[in-house]
Amino acid sequence: MDYSSKILENAVQEVALLPGIGKRTALRLVLHLLNQPTERTTNLASALVDLKMKIKHCKKCHNISDQTVCEICKDSRRDHSIVCIVEDVRDVMAIESTQQFSGVYHVLGGKINPMEGIGPGDLTIDSLVEKLNSGEVKELIFALSSTMEGDTTNYYIYKQIKNTHLKVSTIARGIAVGDELEYADQISLGRSILHRVPFENSLKN
Repeated sequence: MDYSSKILENAVQEVALLPGIGKRTALRLVLHLLNQPTERTTNLASALVDLKMKIKHCKKCHNISDQTVCEICKDSRRDHSIVCIVEDVRDVMAIESTQQFSGVYHVLGGKINPMEGIGPGDLTIDSLVEKLNSGEVKELIFALSSTMEGDTTNYYIYKQIKNTHLKVSTIARGIAVGDELEYADQISLGRSILHRVPFENSLKN
């Protein structure tokens, strides 16, 4: 594709690096921004810089936050004795949208996936085990996607805490096997949280 401007070409190439966006879509987006008022484009640029430079990860649950401790972990109305394990921030948002969970979260930052070189040490499992050993947690809920990688991660963590007195449960399989949690509809996801089952039961399936 021939560009009349090197600046335009550079902008298109950068936007095209985003997932799911090809060069044609990138060109359309860049031309759209070019036709917007300068203030709108600079606001977008500023928001993206702030996103990269100012976003923190909560020191308690590893959720994305503007502060050292996220709003969920700060909330005294939530039950801090119930911890729900999720893969990433998108799953926190999905569960929160159901308004059916009043505990707190622990964001792993991924799932164990040897094929992609992701092992237990690449996730926040150590800090999770440390949190569970503090004695404040009474129930642990596995809410990872029902994929091979999700089940492998669940089982690995379960083996680390098997000798504790924690109640360990997993979301009910109202979520289809192989589905990613973030794509589940709110009603199914909400019911799967409410009707969670002992994790040991899931090992028998």
